[in-house]
Amino acid sequence: MYEPDDPADGQRTADAPATLSVEAAGEAATAVLDAVETAVVGKREALELLLTGVLAGGHVLLEDLPGLGKTLAARSFAQALGLPFTRAQFTPDLLPADLTGAEVFDQRSGEFVFRPGPVFTGLLLADEINRTPPKTQSALLEAMQERQVSVEGTTRPLPRPFHVLATANPIEHEGTYPLPEAQLDRFLLRLSFGYPTAEQEWDVVARRIGRRREEQSVTQVLDGAGLLAVQAAVETVHVEDSVGHYAVQLVAATREHQHALVGASPRGTLALITCARALALIRGRSYVVPEDIKALAHPALDHRVTVKPELWLQNITGHGVVEAVLGQVPVPAAVEPPATS
Repeated sequence: MYEPDDPADGQRTADAPATLSVEAAGEAATAVLDAVETAVVGKREALELLLTGVLAGGHVLLEDLPGLGKTLAARSFAQALGLPFTRAQFTPDLLPADLTGAEVFDQRSGEFVFRPGPVFTGLLLADEINRTPPKTQSALLEAMQERQVSVEGTTRPLPRPFHVLATANPIEHEGTYPLPEAQLDRFLLRLSFGYPTAEQEWDVVARRIGRRREEQSVTQVLDGAGLLAVQAAVETVHVEDSVGHYAVQLVAATREHQHALVGASPRGTLALITCARALALIRGRSYVVPEDIKALAHPALDHRVTVKPELWLQNITGHGVVEAVLGQVPVPAAVEPPATS
């Protein structure tokens, strides 16, 4: 289980991950999705991609309108994965110390004691991340990239596993601080849930009526050590050379597109391949196919492409650039599964 050590020194680690086969890890991932779907209705595809980002060891940006289940999805995944969950509401007056923690003087001992902030958790929901100033955003960036925070000259590692699910409102810009491209690049995937259908929306209402309460919970499927074991299994998923070259060509094509000011970097290629391996595992395969790459192209690359400023008024976005290169780059032939020994 996910066992915290002394929180004063910021050290919390899971047990050493057990060895799991890809098949067993895939079954565990499916069980997590099934559990989360009891709370989040009709968003199986988006939930699958969100879990993909977590199993790939990264962080996910949920960019969507209010009230579409972003917070519920984050809390539900924390419960299903057995991770400590913390929600940090990002506001214009939020300071880095409010997020990372600070040294506080203890009058009883006469010494300064470190009080950890909300970032010392298993799954952090960074709610409305674009409403806090860049100084606080950069403090979260260190935690996301380095899995550590620096306070008063002391570096403190974060727990393992540690993942950030950040939310942002894509249409409300007053009083916000847009994330710079360098920080957007640190998010493995950017996702959107979108509005439910009429049937799905009634299902949400019917479940609320049947529950007779606002709160809901999901069944715990894994713990911290179990999640690490599934993540280790992702590293064993096979990537055929032709499929890997297909991903590289897609990313390279974003840099050469006529509408792109800046295309996706090699970090985008790594994100695409790593997430494709996780998605293959979730879908019960020990190898990646071109369809995995195509399914992840938009979530992994859209936010890494910057279009030329003169094209903004024409509503041309990174999504359009990625869609164009998907139609231009030849898809490799069907991939045969690797031979098993």
